[in-house]
Amino acid sequence: MDLRARSTLKSDVLIVGGGAAGVAAAVTAARQGLDVTLIERYGFCGGGAVAGLSGTVCGLYAATDRRANGPTQMVFGFADEFCERMTAAGGLADPVIYGKTWTRVHDPLVWRDVADGFLREAGVRVIFHAVVFGVHMEGDVVQGLEVWTKQGIIDARASVVIDASGDADVVAMAGLPSSIGDNGRVQNPTMIFRVLGVDTERFSRAYGEDTIMPPEVTDLILAAQKSGKYDLPRAKIWLFKTTRPGELLCNCTRILGPDGRELNPLFWQDFTDAEVEGRRQVREYARFFRENLAGCESLFVNDTGVQVGVRQTRQIVGRHTLKNEDVVTGKKFDDGIARSPWPIELHSGQKPKVEWLLDDYYEVPFGCFVPERGEGLLAAGRCLSAQHEAVASARVTAQCFSYGHAIGHAAVISIKDKISLRQIDGRDLRRVLNADNARLD
Repeated sequence: MDLRARSTLKSDVLIVGGGAAGVAAAVTAARQGLDVTLIERYGFCGGGAVAGLSGTVCGLYAATDRRANGPTQMVFGFADEFCERMTAAGGLADPVIYGKTWTRVHDPLVWRDVADGFLREAGVRVIFHAVVFGVHMEGDVVQGLEVWTKQGIIDARASVVIDASGDADVVAMAGLPSSIGDNGRVQNPTMIFRVLGVDTERFSRAYGEDTIMPPEVTDLILAAQKSGKYDLPRAKIWLFKTTRPGELLCNCTRILGPDGRELNPLFWQDFTDAEVEGRRQVREYARFFRENLAGCESLFVNDTGVQVGVRQTRQIVGRHTLKNEDVVTGKKFDDGIARSPWPIELHSGQKPKVEWLLDDYYEVPFGCFVPERGEGLLAAGRCLSAQHEAVASARVTAQCFSYGHAIGHAAVISIKDKISLRQIDGRDLRRVLNADNARLD
């Protein structure tokens, strides 16, 4: 086999990244009769939700101070459809309290299977274990991608390319404008893990049903850190009961480099250091839980993320940029193609910053996914055009499903109506989404 040999693959739509946004975009476009190819570097779909083990579908429900009324769902469309299929497969728990809102814990193994089913039924061509390393350009027009596989290089061509990589990789390789966090400073990566052997009933009796742990647990961690017996760099932690008996999903690490520097997973050394330090912290937190928390005396680590969880790296510079104030004021747009009630949840420093939007939601306009410069390319997922703190809200799973749903329809409009992507009126796209159960109005 000559690995230098090149084969050619033509599609209508070529999508990079099989996370929530990529899967939603692929299925949506393929259902409208387009030839769709999805490129994924792992052997499964799921992105941060599965490889990063984020483990929850956040962003479905309104935040409120009136929790006694129960959750109010705000996001529908493909997100709702995927959740229904996950629930039917036993892989999605009922809503659980998360501060002033609710989230739903999923089984990442079921997530993989459900995504496979959606893609297969829609007729999407999936190429697993493949990495994009180059972009075919004609001037500012993206015409396709160079894809590395074990069989050799694929010259993949398409009318529309969708960057759902999470890191705006295609945008960067194409030399199109992008930005990185707050002047290069991004949110902390996290190694999320699962533990088994927990008496979850006794655990809940001791610490309540809110998945954000109470001050009692924070105080225990601070005291343990002060004693010098443990190294626990984050005191405000989140522990979720899962769909499986005796199991907790643990979001509690705060990963810095060995020299104390904050890490950016766009840099290979930072990404590597994050993986090693993340696994070390998993062992330390598990030991602390076992020795200090009710119901956790017999716990053991069941799983860690395939990779460290990445919250933020590179964003596109789009025709529109979602601003921090848009999130906290619940701004609406005529061309809004997704809605979000999720708070700003900024993981930087010793304690996550959470800024709630109560009994409301904001909208994300179509222009956040259209590059400021360049043709033939759209973004989807957490690499949307947004300010630093806005990303800390807009990046979560339910919204990524919504972005993919919208961008899949945008690709269909561009190809079937023979217009460029930047000629699409977001208001028209919104009407198409409403007809496909997005319920934006």
